[in-house]
Amino acid sequence: MRDKTQTNSAGPGDRLIRAGAIVFFLGALATLVTVAPLFLHAKPFPTYMFGLCMLMGVGFLIAGAGVLQSIAAGRRQARAGR
Repeated sequence: MRDKTQTNSAGPGDRLIRAGAIVFFLGALATLVTVAPLFLHAKPFPTYMFGLCMLMGVGFLIAGAGVLQSIAAGRRQARAGR
């Protein structure tokens, strides 16, 4: 049976992974909005809107840092358990 405190607590890196996913999806939404006028033959958005598309990469890096943090915590826990 699981301990109730462990089921609701977030592990190391979980918040970074969630934040990275949110930033990534905001960047994906910005990419869709920015590219849509090109396919609809409408007036394109200003250049700074293309910068918002970089949020996809930033979100990916944030989530990757969370995964690495989670892996490092798992390794530390495994070493302590020996």
